[in-house]
Amino acid sequence: MATTDRQARTPALAHALSAAERGLAVFPLSRTKLPALRSPHRDDPDPSGPRCHGECGRFGHGVYDASTDPDRIRALFAAAPWATGYGIACGLPPHHLIGVDLDTKAGTDAPAALRALARRHLFVLPATVVVLTPSGGCHLWLSGPPDVVVPNSAGRLAPGIDVRGAGGYLVGPGSRTGHGVYTTAPGTAHLAPAPCPRALLRLLLPPPRPPRRPSPASAGRHGRGLVQFVLAAHEGRRNSRLFWAACRAYESGIGPALADSLVDAALHTGLSAHEARATVASAARLTGHRP
Repeated sequence: MATTDRQARTPALAHALSAAERGLAVFPLSRTKLPALRSPHRDDPDPSGPRCHGECGRFGHGVYDASTDPDRIRALFAAAPWATGYGIACGLPPHHLIGVDLDTKAGTDAPAALRALARRHLFVLPATVVVLTPSGGCHLWLSGPPDVVVPNSAGRLAPGIDVRGAGGYLVGPGSRTGHGVYTTAPGTAHLAPAPCPRALLRLLLPPPRPPRRPSPASAGRHGRGLVQFVLAAHEGRRNSRLFWAACRAYESGIGPALADSLVDAALHTGLSAHEARATVASAARLTGHRP
């Protein structure tokens, strides 16, 4: 997967640029598999304040630094010359990547558990990109629908099966960590992430929570906060932010009243009216409401 870009000074940067060419948003990782750049807000006097996801324009926001722009990627790696790997942000267009992490440590057999789930729920795992981890496990790359936000989870499907969705990341092939190198399984490097089977997708989504009936005062504050959350979305995160905010609104019982305001906020960020309304309707259905 490595690119031949002459400005790729390190193997990690070369692999990251190659992944970006395939539409995958990347950022630098250290040998510990953690983001290589420290948060610029680590010394802020009020750590309990609103969390910045890169709105400040500085590097050091982990997965929120991820980009497909070659110049930004080179700048990220120039700021972290010690990086030995790269992370791939999940949930972003065009692939809306979902990572299924199958572990084999501590006596677990996650691949067998996933096969058992496939038999029980009648789905077939498609041919897709498989990344082998230094510990003997593997990552399956799947593509999700653009209007569905898959959350991160650990062991919820079965012991040893972790899921990386919106706000999560996968260690990219070619990355070197303290335990070894991540590599692409033979015969899968040329593949695109395959669509996630619908039966598996249903398992990856949390069950809808019953709506709460908020007080008028708290509903107003909560609603304004959700609208501001959507307004602060950058390109590449507009749809996922809108979906998340709409889900929270419907779970809180203020979805019907707030839907138009959320759509208006999404239009302000650049989403089309059709896409914004479809995303809000999808959130309503997921949380057990009628759009």
